[in-house]
This record gives sequence, structure tokens and C-alpha cells, in this order.
Amino acid sequence: MKNILITGANRGIGLEMARQLLTQGERLIATCRQPMKADALQALDDQFPEQVTILPLEVTNTASIQAAYNASQRIISHLDVLINNAGILDGNETLATFDPDVMQQTFDVNTIGPMRVVTQFLPLLRNAEQAKIINITSQLGSLQAMTRNWGRYSYNGSKAALNMLTRMLSNDLKEEGISVICIHPGWVQTDMGGANASITPTESAAGILTIINDLTLAQNGRFYTYAGEEHIW
Repeated sequence: MKNILITGANRGIGLEMARQLLTQGERLIATCRQPMKADALQALDDQFPEQVTILPLEVTNTASIQAAYNASQRIISHLDVLINNAGILDGNETLATFDPDVMQQTFDVNTIGPMRVVTQFLPLLRNAEQAKIINITSQLGSLQAMTRNWGRYSYNGSKAALNMLTRMLSNDLKEEGISVICIHPGWVQTDMGGANASITPTESAAGILTIINDLTLAQNGRFYTYAGEEHIW
């Protein structure tokens, strides 16, 4: 049984990863901003009471992350996998409607948020044998793949920055046996991806978890798709 923490576990891909991990028998710390409003996540808690702990965690709030860490270390002695899944997207943003406040908020959640969580939870990660940090990114953060009218300034920029931070963390933590990668989850049928997206949360989550399960230090610092293929940077 591995100890795994997921941010943004209340819906979409995060919720589906939580469901699949619990079914596989893992020990899960599931976090989100407002647990009492996360009905589907609470239902998993009812179904797997011995395996899951639900904690409030706001990735833009250092005190909230500290509180989640303090609660976690009272429950587990080490953290095998950290999945930075929480993210936001303003789908209506264009050059004409660009708002720096939207960009600042997007970067705070999608880029700075994962760094806040990683740095706070490092002691528990360091207590594990070959811990893994997974940053859920997007193909929209790929500089090489970028084409005209593809994505949004704030979202694309935040994910490109997250990809860079992934590479930096992978270099800094490799000697400690901690693997760090980023994964594009696909275009998924979630609140963020929309109903017309090409794959289901079940497919995306299953692919992501397969990559995590098979991950070793040999793949450290890489950018993958949910299907296990390497993505261009």
C-alpha cells in the first residue's frame, strides 16, 4: 500500500484518480478547497473509510498547505506519490480581453501552487523510498507544439512555466531518489475540458496511474502524455 496525495481531488481527473487508487488498495490523502461541498469525494470516504483522508487544501494559501501537511504527518510517516492536479482555466480569454489579474490568478494556482505544495511536503517525500512527484500539465504548455489560436495566454503560459519547474525539480531532487515528471492528461470530458472532449476521465486517470506505477528515476524529468508517450517540449 502506497501513500498518495492528490490536490484537486474533488472532481474531474483528480476524483477519478482517487477512485481508481482506492479501488487498487492504496492509502490516499485527497485534498480540495472545500471538502464539505465535495459530495462525490465524500462518497468515496464512505466507501473506503480505512484508506482515505480528505483534507482542505488551497494551493494559493501557504497557511492552508501547512495545515494540510501538519495533518498528513500525523497520519502517515512518508509520502510515496504527490500528484499536483489542481488547476484552473479561463476559457474565454483572448488577446482583446486579456486581463493581467486573470493571468496572475492562473499562475498562482497552476504554477506557484504546485511549488508551494512540493516544498511544504518535501520532508514526507524524503522519508519515502524513491518518491514520485507528478505535475499534471497540458499539451498547451508545449513551446514546440504551439500554433496560432491554440489555447489561452494565461493557461498556456502557466503550464509552460510548470513544465520548466518540473525539469528544475527533477534535477535538484534526483540525487535524493525522487522522480519528478509532468503529464498531459489528454483532452478530457470534465468541467474544464467540456463535453466534446475526446477521452473520458476514466481513460485519462488509468493512463496517468499506469505511468506513475511504472515510473523510475530513469524517466526522471520527462514530459509524457496520459497514453505513456513522450511529449515534445
